[in-house]
Parts: sequence; structure tokens; C-alpha cells
Amino acid sequence: MIAPLPLPEQIAEMAEKGALFAVSTSGGKDSQAMTILLRATLPADQLVLVHAPLGRVEWPGTLSHIRATTAGMPLILARAKEDLLAMVRRRGYWPTPAIRNCTSDKKRGPIERELRRYLKANPHFEGRIVSCMGLRADEGRDRAKRAPVTYSARNSKAGRHWIDWLPIHDFTEKQVFDTIAAAGEKPHWVYAKGMTRCSCSFCIMATPRDLRLAAQLRPRLAAEYIALEEEIGHTLSPTRRPLREIVE
Repeated sequence: MIAPLPLPEQIAEMAEKGALFAVSTSGGKDSQAMTILLRATLPADQLVLVHAPLGRVEWPGTLSHIRATTAGMPLILARAKEDLLAMVRRRGYWPTPAIRNCTSDKKRGPIERELRRYLKANPHFEGRIVSCMGLRADEGRDRAKRAPVTYSARNSKAGRHWIDWLPIHDFTEKQVFDTIAAAGEKPHWVYAKGMTRCSCSFCIMATPRDLRLAAQLRPRLAAEYIALEEEIGHTLSPTRRPLREIVE
């Protein structure tokens, strides 16, 4: 049995007023655990999933995994207009942990666009929305500093009242996996292979170990990344070591 989440006062007020709760999911462990908990906490007719497909750089089976573990919840697909590798080739550099335009251009921007459209098409929510993300404090200093509940002035326009919420901000990794197990579900297949992250197969935030493992699991895509690094003279790894050196 999954216990409901305790709701912060501002979130409880939005729920009481019938707000839409948009659950951003990557298919990874954190968004999966968050979805399980929100389904146990909020009315089904106030929940919608939103996923930003990453195309060929996303782990195979991600969309199938999301659909198989969300019990028929409505799912919005927020597609970017340009492939990640095409964007990198055009710009001549990779995103960095400090300048994560992959997140803004391929995830946040498309997701916010589609949620605005969904709110407009569903006026019974009266413009009220809580955008839920599975970011956790123990993933890094920047995420630890984030407030779990924030008002989004940027998105609160044209009659919208938009709150960003991090429902599992204080969860440990163990609590995340325990939540998934308690619901009788399994996490994305990449974790069983040893990966610690599940988003882009080759993430700019990845450790050298994860990059080496990703190259073993997806050698053809690794070759494409290596060729692009050498073409533009810039590497994706925060270690600044070329991917060829890391994986070989």
C-alpha cells in the first residue's frame, strides 16, 4: 500500500481548487516514484503526464516503460523541433552543466508549451496548474538549494496561475527504489544494466563510468557522438576528456 504524500499548504490549496497537476516524466526512477506517489495522493482527473521524447538519443523502450507503469494516465508528448545532435552540430558546441540548453530547449521549453496548450483546451482547470518534477536534493548542490515549492511568474500569464513543485525533493535514492518496489513495479531496464541516470543515453552530466557503460550498450550511437565531438572540436563530458578516450 502506497501512503499519500503530505501536501505543502500552497499545494493542498491548489488541489482543493481543482488545479491540474502535470507530472513531468523522463521514464527514470525519480519520475516513476513521483508518479506512483501522486497517483496515491491526488484525484485521477487532476493528473496528466508530460514527457519530452528525445528521439534517437533517448534510451530505447523509454516511452513503452512510461506507458506500462502509469496505469492509463493521460500522456502529453512535448516534442522539440530539432534533434539534439543536429542542434550541437549547428551551434558547434555541447551543452555544459553550467549552460544546460539541452534541458531548456529539448525538455523545459517544449513541456511548458504543451502544458499551456492543454490548459487552454481544458478551461475547467481555470488556468491553475502545478508542474511536478522529480528533482531530489541529494543529486547535487544546485538541486539541494532549490525550494520545493515556487511560484512561476514567467508562466503565470494570460490567466494562468502556475506553481512548480518538487514532491520528492527530500527523498533518498533508496526511498525512490523502495517506492517503486512497494508499488509492484520495476524501474527502467537501464538501472539493471548498471546505469545511474536515465535520460539521454550519453548525458552531459554523466560520470565516465556511465559513459563507458552507455557505449557498451549503444555502440553505434557512441560512434556517432565520437564523430561529432571530433567534427566540432568540443567534448560533451564535464571532465573535458574526449569521449573516445573515455570509452576506449
